[in-house]
Amino acid sequence: MVKTNNERIRVMRIIARMNVGGPAVQVSGLMRGFDPAKFDQRLVTGFCGVDEADYLETTATDVIATRINGLGRSISPRADLMAFLQVVREIRSFRPHIIHTHTAKAGVIGRIASLVSGHSSVRVHTYHGHLLHGYFGKFKTSLVILIERVLALFTTKLLAVGKKVMDELLAVRIGTAKKFTVMPPGLQLGILPTRDEACATLGLDPTLMYCAFIGRITKIKWPDRFLDVVAMLQSQSTDLHFIVAGAGDLLDYCKERSAKESLPVIFLGWREDIETVLAASDLVLLTSDNEGTPLSLIQAGMAKLPIVATNVGSISEIVLDGETGFLTDLSPQSLAAAVNTLISSPSLREGMGTKARNYTMQRYGVERLVKDHQQLYEKLLSDRANS
Repeated sequence: MVKTNNERIRVMRIIARMNVGGPAVQVSGLMRGFDPAKFDQRLVTGFCGVDEADYLETTATDVIATRINGLGRSISPRADLMAFLQVVREIRSFRPHIIHTHTAKAGVIGRIASLVSGHSSVRVHTYHGHLLHGYFGKFKTSLVILIERVLALFTTKLLAVGKKVMDELLAVRIGTAKKFTVMPPGLQLGILPTRDEACATLGLDPTLMYCAFIGRITKIKWPDRFLDVVAMLQSQSTDLHFIVAGAGDLLDYCKERSAKESLPVIFLGWREDIETVLAASDLVLLTSDNEGTPLSLIQAGMAKLPIVATNVGSISEIVLDGETGFLTDLSPQSLAAAVNTLISSPSLREGMGTKARNYTMQRYGVERLVKDHQQLYEKLLSDRANS
């Protein structure tokens, strides 16, 4: 399909579900930020699970989407087939110049649907992370790799949210270096309330020191490891309290363990006002086994907070170890030691927080993300027209 000079570029974005998290924030930013005089956009997505908050309903209420049953997280041959056929119909109806898929399941369904539809759209896929570590056993992981290798052959451009994510995909021969581009996330943090205002909203004591855990309470985030860190710091009589902003399938377990061990943890549930959580916090802790480029850490940096995190995925591109926070191995002991270093030195927290804000504001602004995507789409279409 060749774009004529007098028509807008039609872009279809396909994502499995818009649950609260990095991919949903990115997609919403792109939907809002693109120049409507040049681009005609359509968002196709599924529904969130019962244990998830829907970003389109809680925050991005201005973003219009076409909902498709079966496109969400769960795997069901019949539902997946019906979703696939509906995506094919949407493509044939909209006739997009660009089909941009996000997240693993939507990447599979969307790219195959693009091939079956008969329209020669430019295909772009973003890896917001990957499923190579911490999700499946050896056989299923090998199957995921095989599927992604084949789909990469039929994808015009592959985007990775961080260099490490790209390198790990290339290491298992998914795509080629020529096809890949690193596309860091971009976002805009809202106005931060004062600490007293934030604590009043959340029912916290502003005289206490708080460490925040922000994100889904699910296996890959290892909330168990987080609670291990809390328990270690409590045994060392550190004067630190913890707040958890998020929900997921392990939330009830975490609440039960925290109550049983009398851990100083307050569970806030899903929060639309992430700025309030950050304003009430003194530092942020992330304990994941696998990550892409977590937006919660970018937001923390923009809020002038130092970070302690496991050194996985592309976190090292957000947190500069020893400058804007500390990166550790996966052991609770290492994480607890890093947290202890920060809470023991107000000047260190202040200095790292200032560097974190300067670094994240410059590198991860939403304006940069929108501009880079618009330029990429125009170049891909130009290259196709001239080939």
